[in-house]
Amino acid sequence: MIELNEKDRSPSPDFSPFASTNEGLTALPKYKAAGDTALDFGGLLDDPVKVHEDLASGCGGQLWPAGMVLAKHMLRYHRDKLQHARILELGAGGGIVSLAVAKGCRLNSPLYMTDQPEMELLMKHNITLNGLEGKVLPKILSWGEALSADIVDFKPDTILAADCVYFEPAFPLLTQTLKDLLALCPTTTVYFCFMKRRRADMQFIRAAKKVFQVTEMVDEDRPVFSRQAHARYTLFLTWLLASYLYF
Repeated sequence: MIELNEKDRSPSPDFSPFASTNEGLTALPKYKAAGDTALDFGGLLDDPVKVHEDLASGCGGQLWPAGMVLAKHMLRYHRDKLQHARILELGAGGGIVSLAVAKGCRLNSPLYMTDQPEMELLMKHNITLNGLEGKVLPKILSWGEALSADIVDFKPDTILAADCVYFEPAFPLLTQTLKDLLALCPTTTVYFCFMKRRRADMQFIRAAKKVFQVTEMVDEDRPVFSRQAHARYTLFLTWLLASYLYF
């Protein structure tokens, strides 16, 4: 793992995940009725993750494709690397990524599952549904606001984020929160996965390339993502590493 600073920061390698995608907007999936879903991610989990989906508090209460992609990716490629990590998920919604990592990886520290106050009850419900009390801690983290004392003390060094921004004006707030988190631990790694829906998503990644070392992550399911691109959406896994954000 490397540390970057403003003086010796090297530019990101050529990376243009948008070159083959349509610039148009993508239709959102149909909303589901409230209910429970169980996922074992193709056998990567012996004990499936159970997630209650409920849109009563917002669209974060539904399972979204990027969350399932990132959860599977972390289980497949990183389960043996996270034992000593201090992990925090941003915009967790119902928490599929946090729950899968907590179930499938041997973690020494509790994992922080964070979202806005509207999602708190659903996060707690899904933690209990999976028997992960004490292993996954639900936390309120409203982007753009000061970090709570417990998150500051935790100093996360691994951040997970999957389809965490739907409302476009939230991008600057996410940027500020990433600044604050990376200031706590300059060598933090951010695993960021999203579904390209609109130009704002692309602009966010292009801005990130100017300040981060950005690398598209290798995944054996990439052919699946490529086929999905023909349906006018694409999933990307992006690895961001920086000592600080210079937005």
